Amino acid sequence: MKLLSIEYIPGIEDIEALGMVKGTVVHSKNIGRDFMAGMKTLVGGEIVGYTEMLNEARQIAVKRMVDEAKELGADAVIGVKYGSSQVMAGAAEVIAYGTAVKYLR
Repeated sequence: MKLLSIEYIPGIEDIEALGMVKGTVVHSKNIGRDFMAGMKTLVGGEIVGYTEMLNEARQIAVKRMVDEAKELGADAVIGVKYGSSQVMAGAAEVIAYGTAVKYLR
C-alpha cells in the first residue's frame, strides 16, 4: 500500500476519501534499556536502545494503520503523520494516522 505524507497522489487525478485511519501502540522501556540509558546520560550521545524501541513502535503503529485502511478497501493512505506522547513513566504511545483513499479508475 502506498503511504504518503503529502495530501495527494502524484499521477492520480481522481481519488475517493474513505476516511481517517490510525494505528496506535503503547511501548514501555525494559529494565535493561532503562539502566543502560541512565548510564548513557552520563557521557552523552544517542540512546540507541530508545531509538530502536521507538522505531519498532512506529512500525507497529503503521502496520495497524495499514490494516485498518485495507479493511476499508483503500489503495493508499495520504497525509500520513506520526505522533507520540508519554502515557506514564517509562511508557510512550506512538500513533500513525492519515486519510485512506481509493483510486477512481
